[in-house]
Amino acid sequence: MEVTIDCASGKEGLILRGLVPFEREEHRLDSVPQTRTKVAVNIGSPQEALRLWRLPISGVGLGRLEFVIASRIGVHPNAVLAYPALAAGVREEDQALARAIEERARGYESPREFYVLELAEGIAQIAVAFYPKEVIMRFSDFKSNEYRSLLGGERYEPVEENPMIGWRGASRYAHPEFRAAFGLECEAVDRVRRVYGLENVSVMIPFVRTPQEGKKVLATMAEFGLGKERHPGLKVYLMAELPANVWRAQEFLALADGFSIGSNDLTQLIVGMDRDNERIAGATDERDPAVKEAIHILIRECRKVGKYCGICGQAPSDYPELLKFLVREGITAISLAPDAVLPALEAIARAEGARDVGESSSA
Repeated sequence: MEVTIDCASGKEGLILRGLVPFEREEHRLDSVPQTRTKVAVNIGSPQEALRLWRLPISGVGLGRLEFVIASRIGVHPNAVLAYPALAAGVREEDQALARAIEERARGYESPREFYVLELAEGIAQIAVAFYPKEVIMRFSDFKSNEYRSLLGGERYEPVEENPMIGWRGASRYAHPEFRAAFGLECEAVDRVRRVYGLENVSVMIPFVRTPQEGKKVLATMAEFGLGKERHPGLKVYLMAELPANVWRAQEFLALADGFSIGSNDLTQLIVGMDRDNERIAGATDERDPAVKEAIHILIRECRKVGKYCGICGQAPSDYPELLKFLVREGITAISLAPDAVLPALEAIARAEGARDVGESSSA
């Protein structure tokens, strides 16, 4: 039986019946154009880093900590922290959960050590692959329904009607019900930077609704050893994915080293469209004039104070016209899916050439 095996179209491979025709594109890295706009890559699983480090990029614009948790750990952090009480409990369900956690943490001194070391090693695997280039790791941005899917998660997570705008991102990190769990993430990053010496790791805080919330998160980070005093070279970025981040940009920028625009969430929150709802999918997208105006403001406000402004959503990979728009606006960096990097470099170089011509003409 003749089949085609496809290992290049996503996280899971495909086995296709018959000999399916395909095209091969070859890119010579020695002829890739140099661009003023930095091009970075989005990384999910740490394993990806081991095959992507050769890409001609400035580093990692988005490393997803939740992917590391899902792929290497699989246990809700609060269940890990509750393990001693679970193991000592008398209820069968507590004992069963404790045994399941023990099985995952086999070979480690404790489930807590398992969680921190696996998280640290996952981050380090990405950081060392791209060293000394910057690797921006975003703190966990699981939504409540996604956290519930982890071992023990149903005990610690609410059932929300719309998790997309619920208990996620920054609102968790200083909250009494999640604060200690966030501390495990801080401890892992601290270990990567101080013990492993990978100081090219920066961090990013997602879904920050107010500057006050941002300040609480920064204070919580410092309490868990991830403040500027202990890590003077640590860069902290905020995701810009809420209308509030746009209209109060300078207040948010005063807290951090810059923005990374999350164009997916920014779009759905500006136009009121749940991207998980199939019935309204396609009504509009990141090219919507309202969304482009928000992006324009974010880039402008970052440029005013000389701070980083990147974008890490899928949109620049999908829409060439949006890529040109970002270059024309003067964005610092564009972080893309791995397979979009090389084509984007060509497109960015052309867009920068067009911008240069336009600037010369206007001058």
